[in-house]
Amino acid sequence: MANPSLLILAGDGIGPEVMAEVKKIIGWMGAKRGVHFDVSEDLVGGCAYDAHGTPLTDATMAKAQAVDAVLLGAVGGPKYDSLDFSVKPERGLLRLRKEMDLFSNLRPAQCFDALADFSSLKKEVVAGLDIVIVRELTSGVYFGEPRGIFKEGNERVGINTQRYTESEIARVARSAFELARKRNNKVCSMEKANVMESGILWREVVQEVHDRDYPDVALTHMYADNGAMQLCRWPKQFDVIVTDNLFGDVLSDMAAMLTGSLGMLPSASLGLPMANGRPKALYEPVHGSAPDITGQGKANPIACILSFAMALRYSFDLGEDATRVEKAVEKVLADGVRTADLMGPEGGTPVSTAQMGDAVIAALDASL
Repeated sequence: MANPSLLILAGDGIGPEVMAEVKKIIGWMGAKRGVHFDVSEDLVGGCAYDAHGTPLTDATMAKAQAVDAVLLGAVGGPKYDSLDFSVKPERGLLRLRKEMDLFSNLRPAQCFDALADFSSLKKEVVAGLDIVIVRELTSGVYFGEPRGIFKEGNERVGINTQRYTESEIARVARSAFELARKRNNKVCSMEKANVMESGILWREVVQEVHDRDYPDVALTHMYADNGAMQLCRWPKQFDVIVTDNLFGDVLSDMAAMLTGSLGMLPSASLGLPMANGRPKALYEPVHGSAPDITGQGKANPIACILSFAMALRYSFDLGEDATRVEKAVEKVLADGVRTADLMGPEGGTPVSTAQMGDAVIAALDASL
């Protein structure tokens, strides 16, 4: 049987630095667990523009379509701010999501006990937090037409269109319900049905999918602005939240900071199953390219490491190994090992990006 295939697109800024630590774990998986991957690498984002004049070449896109999973680091940076919108680094990521039809974005927000004091909320509010936001990723206001900046009379007007079909809503709803069945069997759907027709349709379709196929899952509905407030008030009331592209973008960043650091949070973007039954998938840390600390060994690789753990679970059916990686991260944090973003008043052992990766490897060794 062929080894599972993985395309690494480290990207820009701290992307290559955090991805180097994931490569250590991939190597460890082969050496210590007998799990080998066929790994290829390519360019995306600003580095691809520098090399090829485009943030994503057709050849790289074809590779992404062919592999079992894509692991991405980060894209962008101020160097590329003046580029035309069509070739900005972020367009490479958006093309990957769109052409791979990665419609379901899973963003866990988990607060490790060792980091509960890092949240801006009270410790008792976030300690033990473990929720997932399922964001629709390939439609909605970021893709709807018409869009653009137009001249009307003597002034300009910016237009973006919020557009959803029933099938687009239904498939991301199913993704959320399926995930909930593996967790605490509870979904909260968020929209703005009080003021938006697309929100009315969203609520109706999610309810229809629930009633027809998932009556065993507890479903509630909430306006997205109230959802934002509730995430700050008592986030542990939620388990799985499903929402559209725009609200999911905002709410998942809010949920990210409940845990204390963007450097801790992974994500998975999943599509329809391929011929081998695995979903098309792209995994990436939530954080950006952090050009201000690039090359300084200050980047936290944990989000990228946990993104690889998600790949083990969702793309490669290696749930036991995914849990092993997650537990290793938890052990390292409990031992007080800290990259710069995790150094708080209580102190800890300061480490570089590479040293954090080595600490995770040591914890993995100890787990055998």
